[in-house]
Amino acid sequence: MSPDPESCAHQPVYLGVVNVNVQERTIGSVDVWHCGACKKQFCEEKQLGIEAIAEQVGMPRIGPDERWAVVVCRLQKGRDRWRLVRMKEGAPVGHECVGEKAVSLPARGFAVDEGEGGVHWSFLVDDHVNEAVEI
Repeated sequence: MSPDPESCAHQPVYLGVVNVNVQERTIGSVDVWHCGACKKQFCEEKQLGIEAIAEQVGMPRIGPDERWAVVVCRLQKGRDRWRLVRMKEGAPVGHECVGEKAVSLPARGFAVDEGEGGVHWSFLVDDHVNEAVEI
């Protein structure tokens, strides 16, 4: 029986990567790790060409009711076009858009849902481990 993910002394093991591509060129990736004991996932965003230290160093955690997702903004270019986020089912997602302050994106299930013609979309990291996603 696996230990409870919230009380486990995690033993992170590399699981794989999700490459983020634009016109078949990789612009970044999400490294995916999981605990060898409880299988809880940990993710780390890698923006290619960025040498600054990430917002969170180490193995960022998510809550038991959250999943890792990538939010994509069609209005932005380059590294600002996508961001790794923690997503709660049906909960709005914060995002900084071009020329605007932070906005709250509506969600349905574990996906951004702006309706037809929306400029934002998302995908779950665990649905694309060891794959490339074209944004």
